[in-house]
Formats: sequence, structure tokens, C-alpha cells
Amino acid sequence: MSLQIVRDLRGLRVLVIHAPDAEGVDLVEHLRRIGCQVEASWPIPDAVDNADVVVLAIDHESRAPIQRLLRSFDGMPPTLIAVVGYEDPSILQIVLDAGAHAVIERPIRPFGLLTQLTIARSLWLDRREAARQIQKFERKLAGLQNIQRAKSILMAAQGLSEEEAHQTIRRKAMSKRVPIEEMALAIINANDLLNSAPKRP
Repeated sequence: MSLQIVRDLRGLRVLVIHAPDAEGVDLVEHLRRIGCQVEASWPIPDAVDNADVVVLAIDHESRAPIQRLLRSFDGMPPTLIAVVGYEDPSILQIVLDAGAHAVIERPIRPFGLLTQLTIARSLWLDRREAARQIQKFERKLAGLQNIQRAKSILMAAQGLSEEEAHQTIRRKAMSKRVPIEEMALAIINANDLLNSAPKRP
């Protein structure tokens, strides 16, 4: 896995958000030598498009634009590497709030950059997989809850036992060639529609 991550670094779209000083220029060149597709941006943009990795310079003066940038991330944010010049509680708080996957210290040196990039990317991939698993479990749980609710509807409406209600939903799903969770949701929606219809006088 780790070797594959190193191979995949070549061609990664990296956005360097750093002042265009000598250190910022060197950082861009180091990343390009690794094989990344690098763009530079300054001042800090309001949003980021089409970047796999964001290398972000962090200092006290840029707290507000950094927070604005972080709020723009929709869904899974890109891999984030913080660049810091010194350590104090407020800087560390910004790094933690940003959810940085790795930290590069100034003065920036070529040695260690590949390691930090690899670690950051590995952590990001782990978080993405964990998020996917959580979504999968949440969908499964929601499906089970819908099946239980649909069974309760059939039990109340038709006087069925729980097992009979379950088999009824299962047969309907098989006949329609849809997942049982989808059929359960259809039963719930139909019941809600009937209950919300205006009563005849």
C-alpha cells in the first residue's frame, strides 16, 4: 500500500498556497521534482478547485482567510499539509482546526518533504475509506429501520405476524426485482401518502 502511495504521488494535483517569496518558489520546485502537478496561489483563495493536495502556509495574520477557505470544502476535503514557521498554541490550534494531515516546518528543506507528503496522503486515504465505511453502515442501518417500519405497517394494516410481513415485503421485492430495502421504502411512502390524503366527509 505505501509503495503504491509513493507511486501515485507522481501526477498529483498540488496547490501551494504560500507567499511568492524564495521559500514559496523553492517549495513549488521541490514538489515538481517529486513529480507532482503544482500550481501556486496567493493570497489565500476563498475556495479550491481540482486539487488533490493543498499545501497551506499558516500564520496568525491569515487566520480569517484560512477559516473561510476551510468552510468552502464540500464533502471530503483534499489532503492538507500545513506550513508553519513557529510553534505556539494559537498556530497549533489553527493547524488542528484545519484538519492538517501533516506539517512542514520552516525553513523548508527538500529532505523530508517526500515523507510528509506520503504520510499525509496515506492518512487522507485512510480517512476517506473510514468515511465510506461509515456511510455504508449508515445506509445499511437506515435500510434495516425502513424494513422494520414497513413490517409494522403491514402488521397493523393486514393483521400479519412479523415473519409474514417480512416474507410479504421480500416477495414483493423479488417480483419487482428491487432490493428489499427499496420495497420497504415504497411501502412506507405509500402509507404516508394514504395517511396524508384528506379524509372524505
